[in-house]
Amino acid sequence: MKFSVSPVVRVAVQCKVASDLPKLVEGLKRLSKSDPMVVCTIEESGEHIIAGAGELHLEISEIIKSDPVVSFRETVLEKSSRTVMSKSPNKHNRLYMEARPLEEDDPKIRSKILAEEFGWDKDLAKKIWCFGPETTGPNMVVDMCKGVQYLNEIKDSVVAGFQWASKEGALAEENMRGICFEVCDVVLHADAIHRGGGQVIPTARRVIYASQLTAKPRLLEPVYLVEIQTPEQALGGIYSVLNQKRGHVFEEIQRPGTPLYNIKAYLPVIESFGFSSQLRASTSGQAFPQCVFDHWEMMSSDPLEPGTQASTLVADIRKRKGLKEQMTPLSEYEDKL
Repeated sequence: MKFSVSPVVRVAVQCKVASDLPKLVEGLKRLSKSDPMVVCTIEESGEHIIAGAGELHLEISEIIKSDPVVSFRETVLEKSSRTVMSKSPNKHNRLYMEARPLEEDDPKIRSKILAEEFGWDKDLAKKIWCFGPETTGPNMVVDMCKGVQYLNEIKDSVVAGFQWASKEGALAEENMRGICFEVCDVVLHADAIHRGGGQVIPTARRVIYASQLTAKPRLLEPVYLVEIQTPEQALGGIYSVLNQKRGHVFEEIQRPGTPLYNIKAYLPVIESFGFSSQLRASTSGQAFPQCVFDHWEMMSSDPLEPGTQASTLVADIRKRKGLKEQMTPLSEYEDKL
């Protein structure tokens, strides 16, 4: 089954008694079988993560659970300010790259072009190396090199480095979204033994992080579409709750022949905890919200600037994942000639 919602709210679960761990694992297996929308995974930190569509979806008891965690995505705002370069550990190979945002495209226009012109220019179509993470994600690597020797031999290694990096971005190891990485140039050692995967994969990952950090990186937060049915006298309460939670109404329609209004609003998932109870409180139980995941929204603040909302979020996510609270600086990823 395909769902139109995606599991963007996660909780980490653990046993009250350590010896019950096999029961927990068995329970999680059953849960993911019985509810195909729940995704159960084990993080590298050893935490058992249950991901669901929202707060109510995750109200499953009998286990200790952390505060709900919201997944973010990492993206870029503009093209890299310069071409960045990273050297392989043995210093014999150099990869040059830039990042740029991927345009949101219209599938109709795209399919029309594909139909009329056989897909892109044939040469350009060959230039797309891969999508990621998981080979199907919303990021890609494009080869923009001109006449580089041995390029095909390192393609798989660059792709592997990209799959790894696009799953764990440079800001807070969240998935990347909507970034196109252009391989601008490659300088390789003439001897194949010196340009194997062990040399190229980590280098590709570093140069991808460097190009992400030079392209004005931004966080994307998940946003719910909230639909509320309510009588007119409760409208004021709804607006005030949504305003407190960075939500905004974009449609308000009275249903013909009834005193009820249909309201549609966008609400950031991170602000949605306690939303339904607050709404009930401020409208004396007259408003009924339904939330579904709708889209990813770019956060306007700069995560690289101390004190902004995005940088606080990045620090929180890193702390939760047990990473160093300070982001790895660009100088760690980029090398000088």
